[in-house]
Amino acid sequence: MKFTRITVNPNQMGGVPCIRGLRIPVATVVGMIADCMSEKDILKAFPDLELGDIQEALQYASEAVREREIPLVTLP
Repeated sequence: MKFTRITVNPNQMGGVPCIRGLRIPVATVVGMIADCMSEKDILKAFPDLELGDIQEALQYASEAVREREIPLVTLP
């Protein structure tokens, strides 16, 4: 999948993936969703965002998790 709304610039925000060159990290948007914020509330908090940005941030996060192993605690 090609991500058209996710940008990485080593000279901006430490090179973390951001939305459309804005200083809004993908992780911030995904974290807001994880905190049960609605898309409407996220768009209100960040007026420069568009609905498609939120959707692509979630797709990007999903792809990132698929691509690497994340250490998890194994329960007995």
